[in-house]
Amino acid sequence: MELWLEQLKERFTDKFSYRKDILEKYAKDAWLFSHNPDGVFFPESKEDVIELMQFAYSKGVYVTARGGGRGYVGGAVPVKGGVVISFERMNRIKEIHPVDSVAVVEPGVITGVLQEKVKEMGLFYPPDPASIMECTVGGNVATNAGGPRCLKYGVTRNYVLGLEVILADGSVARVGGRTIKNKTGFDLTGLFVGSEGMLGLVTEITLRLISKPPFRAALSAYFEKMDQAILCINHVLSSGIMPSALEIADRFTLNCAREFTQEEIPPFDAHLLLEVDGSEAAVNADIDFFAKLVRSFSPRNLSKALGEEQCEKLWQTRRLFSASLKASGLTKLNEDVTVPRSRLADLISLGEHLQKEFNLTVACFGHAGDGNIHVNLMVDWTKVENRNKAEKALDLLFDSVLAWNGSITGEHGIGIAKLPWWGKALSRESRLVHEKIKRCLDPKGILNPGKFV
Repeated sequence: MELWLEQLKERFTDKFSYRKDILEKYAKDAWLFSHNPDGVFFPESKEDVIELMQFAYSKGVYVTARGGGRGYVGGAVPVKGGVVISFERMNRIKEIHPVDSVAVVEPGVITGVLQEKVKEMGLFYPPDPASIMECTVGGNVATNAGGPRCLKYGVTRNYVLGLEVILADGSVARVGGRTIKNKTGFDLTGLFVGSEGMLGLVTEITLRLISKPPFRAALSAYFEKMDQAILCINHVLSSGIMPSALEIADRFTLNCAREFTQEEIPPFDAHLLLEVDGSEAAVNADIDFFAKLVRSFSPRNLSKALGEEQCEKLWQTRRLFSASLKASGLTKLNEDVTVPRSRLADLISLGEHLQKEFNLTVACFGHAGDGNIHVNLMVDWTKVENRNKAEKALDLLFDSVLAWNGSITGEHGIGIAKLPWWGKALSRESRLVHEKIKRCLDPKGILNPGKFV
């Protein structure tokens, strides 16, 4: 056993472990690859993190940060061993200030718990990843997580006002602040949001809150064919009224959901879920407007939900899509590609082409309003030939998305899963800028090693 492991155990006692079962538990996230760390650290304060990083920097020990372990790209996998630092014990909501409209939280706070707490005070924290009751705010910051409401409200970055960050050498940087307007120096807050734990460890997050919309309404529409749904979406987005969410799902996704849940799901090939929020009078007018618009595209089934309780019933099925695909028994390669809205139909068509070309099942669902569609390759991973097909299919998927001026990741990050396409996704000059920033903030390369920088 490495001497440094014994030294850390002596320093931190019940906050540090190298038991085999603990190492295996923290060896992976929601992706399919795992690698055991040498030890796992459970800090309870920023002082713990500072001490750990000072030690790791002096010894050259690798450190990989972990939130809720719900990432889809292996971003929290310690591919070179070292220490996994899990922030699950740093889960305090330190302050919710209604007048300033801010929340100050530790990174281990569960996103859904924060949302419920601020809602009790008439406030609203919009980012809503699908794993909202499992993922952490710190993990959301690391990947700049999104969710269905991004269409109207934006992503995690739009709500991070300030951060406390422990750098690789254990020094503390406070970036940003507590105000919406802040143009003091470079946007260092934006630099750390989405940096996937490679530039520093976030120990405190100051978040912008907004007033909770007093009312919401939703439409659920099922179409005979996907092209009808896409045409409808294009007209919704050009209507002059912006929904708060606009989701789509294809035939295979719906079939899996039918098998997975007791909810009654109509037997059609495409599903559209639209939501609006605001004052009750405005929402009632908007939902009636959208209902009329959607009807003009001949949906086979259309239902309306008014108010919080009815809307949540419609969203229950949407939130089960990912779990129901996993329950199919196939390995789900969840690719969160994003394209300009004008290419939405092309992306859905590409999913159908991949299915025919490579004889793989492809399930498409996600955030149609902002072009962020989850193209899920469903693969029998026990067969080597299927793995080879999947790799070729991903090559075609990512090459096409980039040719359309899209992005290979909208909210999951690069991690390990998208490493093979990192060189295509950005120019050489842009990648060099990433490398320079990484060397400046982490000169020994100890933070989340083995990833894209």
